[in-house]
Order: sequence, then C-alpha cells, then structure tokens
Amino acid sequence: MSKNRIIMIRFLVSYDTIMRTMTRNQQRIIVSLLQKDGQSSSSIHASLSATKGEAISLVTVKRALSAMADARLLAVSGAGPATLYSVTPLGRLFVDIDPATYVALEPDMRYGLSQYNFGLLPTIPDDIFSDAEHETLDAATGEYMRRTSDLSETVQKKELERLVIELSWKSSKIEGNTYTLLDTEKLILEGKEAAGHDKSEAVMILNHKDAFTFAHEHRDLFRTLTRPNMEKLHEILVKNLGVGTGLRVRPVGVIGSRYRPLDVPQQIAEAVADVCDAVARLSSPYAKALVALLGISYIQPFEDGNKRTGRLMANALLLSHNLAPLSYRSVDEESYRAAMLVFYELNSLEAFKGLFVSQYDFAARNYAAR
Repeated sequence: MSKNRIIMIRFLVSYDTIMRTMTRNQQRIIVSLLQKDGQSSSSIHASLSATKGEAISLVTVKRALSAMADARLLAVSGAGPATLYSVTPLGRLFVDIDPATYVALEPDMRYGLSQYNFGLLPTIPDDIFSDAEHETLDAATGEYMRRTSDLSETVQKKELERLVIELSWKSSKIEGNTYTLLDTEKLILEGKEAAGHDKSEAVMILNHKDAFTFAHEHRDLFRTLTRPNMEKLHEILVKNLGVGTGLRVRPVGVIGSRYRPLDVPQQIAEAVADVCDAVARLSSPYAKALVALLGISYIQPFEDGNKRTGRLMANALLLSHNLAPLSYRSVDEESYRAAMLVFYELNSLEAFKGLFVSQYDFAARNYAAR
C-alpha cells in the first residue's frame, strides 16, 4: 500500500441522516470553507456576513460548526481562539453547488481542488439518495416493469435497438462526436457511415453498441464493479481507436479543469480498488450505478475513454439488477460536463445526482428494453 494513501473511517450513514444536519446556514458555511479552507468561527462569520443571504449571528455560526463537527462534516484543529475548521470529504459530497455559476469562472479562478482527494471514495456513505429521490427512482422502475412485462420478442428487439442507437449517439456526442441521431441510426442499422466525418467517429459509435450488447448479454458479470469487468468494457469501447488498454502509466489532464488526476500507477490501482469497494458496499443498485459512473470518471484510470466507460458501467450495473438502462438522450451536454466538473473539483455529487435521477426517470418511462 502506498505510504501516501489516506485511510479513512467509513461512515455508513444514510443520506437523510446527513441532510437533516445540513441546514441552509450550514450549506453556506461549507461553501465558505470550500472557498478558503481552515477558517476560525470569527472568519466564517465575517465571510457569511459579507455575502448575500439571511443575517447570521456569531453564536449561531458556532452552534452550527459544533453540530457539523459532530456529524463529521467538518474537521477541527487547534483549540480555543485558534480553533480552525475544514470540510471533510463527507461534507463535500452533499454540498449544493450551482454548476453553471461555478464553471463560468475561468479554471484558474475557481476554488476547487486541483488534486485527487484520497479520502473521497472511502467516505461515501451506504446510500446517497434522499427518501424523495428513492421514491422517484422506484416509481420509474415500477412503470418500467409494468411496460415491459408482456412485450413480444419483436417489440423487445426494436426497443433495444432504439435505446442502443440513442445511447451510442448521445454518449459519443458528449465526447465531441459530430454524428447526428439520424447518422447514428443509419450506421448501426444499415452499416452506412456518414459522409464528411472522420472514420473514428463511426468506430466510437459502433464500439458503444458493442459494449452495451456485451453488458446486456453478460449481466452476471456486472452485479458489482470490478477491475476486470471495468477493463473489459473499456477494451470494447476503445477498440480500433488507437487507445491503450489496461490501467494507464502516463499522466492525463482534464480539459477546462484545474483538476489533475493521479499519475502514479500504484495510486491509480489503489483508487480503482477504492471505487470497487465503494460500489460493493452501497445498498441500492441506483447508487452503485451512479458511484461507478462518477468514480471511474474521477479516477481517469485509462489513457482515454474514461467517461464512456463510466456511463456504460452504470448501465451494466442497472441491467444486472433488472433496472432500466440510461440513454442520456435528453441530457444537455454542457450541463453534464458542468456537473462532472463540480464533482472533480469540489467533490459534490448533488448536481450530477440530479441529472442521474432525471435521466433514469426519462429512460424508465420511454424505453421497454430488457
């Protein structure tokens, strides 16, 4: 084990337990600490008083800080007047950040982390959805089960084709692919490449189809996230694209972000083990899918194709639990990228979680592919 690796105590608590602690003022406190870590209660009070929002007294700030420290949302150092507060990985996870406002800042002007947070993945609690979000997800699944209970083989095949086409198109588009939905349909159903496009764009789309088909036909391999099944999906997704397979041995960067993923091979392997452990202990398949997607994207374990692998792994996990797979058809690409950057730099999953819930609800009510 790397001597630089941070070992964190795992707090197996529910999302609602955490969020009952996270009042509006406590959210404001965490945002203040994200902007400047290691502040005293007086400094935090001055920061909140200088920003828009309801007035807050120093006594209220101190009371909130004590409660947040007890809930392990904040770490405390020093004593007396020299007491300083910092946000823990657990506190970062559920802070509410507006992605559009945050990414509107130039990368070097943002207040997010520039390096990988070793404490993040081991700290993810046993569930990450609120009761209300679970109700939305379960209701969507109920509708999906109702709609797919009596489908003929012909209808199932057509619905599966539609899902694969729309997933392959939108997931590729998020990565900058310029094929239209109609181009993608012709490519997948008729084998016709669109004129005026680079060959690699067609390969990327067809690889999506093959990766989804593999996950659909080998559901037993994807009950949880493992390094072998992750590497297998990645291998399919980057076939004939000139991308190396296996965990990377060279540094990679993230365009438009101050965040730099790990570049030491041993640490990359340990981070992959951490995300596999996190997914294994999560209590719901929805959470498994979301954390796999975010974790793979965050670690960037491969030299390219990481976000594609994350999206397909999320679908593989959903399929293995007989849940609706996502096409991401209705997602706005800029909103997707902004929510992902908030996770990279601030480690908050709230914005992306909202996208995931809405996309699952959309997919469950618009497809009948099982």
